[in-house]
Formats: sequence, C-alpha cells, structure tokens
Amino acid sequence: MLTSLSIKNYALIEDINIDLQSGFTIITGETGAGKSIMLGALGLLLGDRADFSSIRNSEKKCVIEGNFSISNYKLENFFKKEDLDYEPVSIIRREILPSGKSRAFINDTPVKITALQKLGGYLIDIHSQHETLSLGNSDYQFEVIDTIAKSEALIIQYKKELKEYKALLARCEELKEEQSQAAKEYDYNLFLLNELEEAGLKSGMQEELEERYEELNNVEELTENLSSAINYLQQEEIGSLESLKSVRTNLSRIAQFSSNYENFYERIQSVIIELDDLEAEMTSALERIEANPEELEVVNQKLQLIYNLQKKHNAEDVDELINIMNELREKVSVTENAEALLDEVQAAIGEQESVLSRTADELHQKREKIVPAFIEQTEQILKDLGMPNARLNIELEQGKDFLSNGRDRLEWYLAANKGGSFKEIKKAASGGELSRIMLAVKSILAAQSNLPTIIFDEIDTGVSGEIAQKMGEILQKMGNNMQVVAITHLPQIAGKGATHFKIFKEDNEQVTQTKIIRLEEKDRIEELALMLGGNTKSDSARAHAKALLN
Repeated sequence: MLTSLSIKNYALIEDINIDLQSGFTIITGETGAGKSIMLGALGLLLGDRADFSSIRNSEKKCVIEGNFSISNYKLENFFKKEDLDYEPVSIIRREILPSGKSRAFINDTPVKITALQKLGGYLIDIHSQHETLSLGNSDYQFEVIDTIAKSEALIIQYKKELKEYKALLARCEELKEEQSQAAKEYDYNLFLLNELEEAGLKSGMQEELEERYEELNNVEELTENLSSAINYLQQEEIGSLESLKSVRTNLSRIAQFSSNYENFYERIQSVIIELDDLEAEMTSALERIEANPEELEVVNQKLQLIYNLQKKHNAEDVDELINIMNELREKVSVTENAEALLDEVQAAIGEQESVLSRTADELHQKREKIVPAFIEQTEQILKDLGMPNARLNIELEQGKDFLSNGRDRLEWYLAANKGGSFKEIKKAASGGELSRIMLAVKSILAAQSNLPTIIFDEIDTGVSGEIAQKMGEILQKMGNNMQVVAITHLPQIAGKGATHFKIFKEDNEQVTQTKIIRLEEKDRIEELALMLGGNTKSDSARAHAKALLN
C-alpha cells in the first residue's frame, strides 16, 4: 500500500507531504482545487509520460516520491528479474529536470519508465472518471472476466503460442511467394545451370588452358629456341657445359691449398650439376613438343566458352562463375524441393493450431465457469445501489478464428428496468448507472485480486442521496481488505472514510498554491457541513454531518 506521498515543484504544488493509512481514505475539495493535479503527479510516479510544462518553477527540478509497503504482496521475483534491491518498504521516485529530461528510481536505483509501469501495475489501480466508459469496451470486459477467472498465466501462454503460430503462417506465405517467383524463373535458371555445368568448370582451369594454348600456338618458336639453347650447352668446343668443366678441372688442382679455393671448386660443381639437370629437362621438353592442330582447336574452343560465360554472367574469373553456378543450383533446388518444404511448414501450422486450440478451449472453459457467479454478484450489488430490477447478461461465444486473447467473442448486456429488453451496456445505462455498475465490478475485482491500493476519481458521478450512501458503504467494505482512496464531492461517501484529506488552493504573495491537509473530526464536521449546505454551514448541516460521521 501507499504509505506516503511527496510532491515538489509540480503544477500548483510547491511542496506537499501526506501520510496515508490502510482502509478507506477520502479526499475532498472544491472543483479546480488541485485533485486532478495530485492524480497527475501520482500517474508520473507510476510511469506516465513526463511533461516539462508541468514544472512549477522551471529553474528547479520536480520531484515526486512515494513510499510503498509491499511485504505482503510477493513481489520479490519482480525485483530479482529487474535486478533491483528488494525492500519491504520500497521507494519510487520520479524527477523532471529543468533541462526537460526525466529520471526514475526504485530504491535509489535508476530504472527505465517501463519498470515503473510494470511495478505500478502491481501496486495501484487508478480509476479515472473516463474509465467508466470502458465498461462497454470488449477488451475491458475480457480483462474483468479473466482477472476473476485467474487466467493471466494462461493468456500469457496463449499469446506466446499465437506469436509462434503467426510466425509459421508468415513463413508459409513467404515460401509460397518464393515458390511462385522461383517457378517463373525455374526454366531459365535451369538452362543457365546446365550451361555452366556442361563447361566442366574447375578452379585454375582457365590459367592452365591459356598456358596450353600458348604452347600449341607457338610450336615452331619453342622448338627453334629450345634447340638453340641446348646446342649452346652441349657443343664440344664452345658449349657452356664443356667450358665449365674445364673451369672445374683448373679449380680441382688448387682446391687443396685453402678452403677459399675449395669453395670455388664446390660452387662450380653445383653449377655444372644444375646445368646438366636443366639441359636434360630442356631436351625432354623439346621431345614433347609437336604440332597438334586438333588439340589447339579444342583448347581454343574451351577458352572461348569460358570467355563467353564470363561476359554473359559479368564474372571476372572461373571461381566467380563457379559461385554463380552454386547459387543457380540452390535456386533450382529450392524450386524442386519447395513442395516438400511447404508441406513441412503446413504440418507445423497444423500442430500449432492444435496447441492453440487446447489453450483457447481452456480459456473459454475458465471464463464460462465464472460468468454465472459474476452476474449474480453484480446484480446483488446493483440491488444495494438502487437498481433492484437490473439484470446483466454476458454472451460468451467461441468462434473459429484465433484472436489476441483466445477464440471467444464477449459482450455484456444490461436490462436496467423491470420488463426491459437487454441492450449493449454502453447503450442501456445512464451515466449514474454506469458508475454504479463500475463500482460493483471494482468491488468484485478487489475481492479477487491481491492489489494493495485502488484510487477512485469521482466514481460517484451521476448519483446522490441514498445511492451515494450505499456507494460509501461498499467503498468502506472494500477498505477492509485493501487500501481504498476516493476523491468525492458527495458528503454521504466522504462520511464513510476512516481518514479524510482536503485539497484547497491558497493565494500567497501573488502566487496560487495547491495544499492538502488531514482533517480531524471537528474539521471533518465543518467540511461535510459545507458539502451539505453549500457556502452556508447551518446548525442543521452540522448535525447532519455528525450523523454521517457516526
């Protein structure tokens, strides 16, 4: 529960601090005194979007801080998941800086606004005046039924399964599109693939073919120059080998005189051995050279094919052609195997549909089970609130489509008067009746949930007199199980509160400020008398106020 609230430099509020109690708390004040400002500040504390224009003094920061007693609400896992320090009395702080930036803290640890919003969902339900209209909204109707049915975990599971199902559907459509596109290109891709495969492409083959082409195309020049080179090496009188052998003979005679001369001898010996090998290889190469016009034509044709393929596919070399061939092979394979892959995905869709159906059926059964009791409870509370003939009908039908929260379609209908026909609740109920129905729903939810605090902003709109008295009794009863705060203009409700705060505006040195004070019994009597008698507080109004408090 909210144990204290501090607001500094926000709108008309300079600095206020209030301590709150458990049970039923009342906040009253004239229209425009600042009740909505206080709710706005509390909304910021729970993660609403910050507005720099709400800062009272733009040269100072705005600070809103709340202390929450949470030891009884099993929130340790939330703090662990968010990597926050858990404290039985936790402090939430929101700051709006003069620069316009906003900061948020939980137990002095900086957090993102989403963390405030998550934690706020566990701590406080703020019922605004406009929320009453949501009774006619299908999402809100589902939220009420599912909260009472305790289906939160099941809905999370369903949403996860639905996400997986939609992903499979999207993959199926993607495959169909790919298949359709691939089918259009299949014949052309297959032709290109066959053309490349028939070329027998291998890495390095272009270089090998170009070398062989040069050999075959220059047989005469190769023969002439190799023969001449071998001749220069082999001539008996002036051949290089014979000359070097004479040098070797001379060096052999002096090698023994020093290591230096011995080195000369060894080196010339190495040169002779190398030239011998070179001469043998050149001779062998010369013997292999022969004119072969047929092979030259074959090599030339292969090269021309490679050059044409490179030009056709805008490729720089054979390796790039091989990559293009592999890509084409994959495209052709996708087309040829598309049916099998599509069948596989469609089978997975069928399995996921079965999983979703089971979860949706379980959701439907849980909802269906609690509807009769919920209708009975609501109608009983409405009787207490002056609607003795009101009848509520909830139509829950299961369809075939998977929706965001199951396969159900839900609609609440109301027959407000005896003999009246059922109509959609938003069309059948007046403003005052909607307020009473909303209070009935909230009181049932409060008994079901473990929510620490609920704040009502003028839940009494459109009611008065005895009905207001009954509303006050229901709010008072809700306060036995949780912290209930009601902002009201009705003395019948204000008199039921265990604690009473008054919000008012005060002019000070040409500056208007919103302030809040806790009223003791004597001041409460005066406040209620003012609410009863307008600007005049008569003795009869005071007597009536005392009666309301008692």
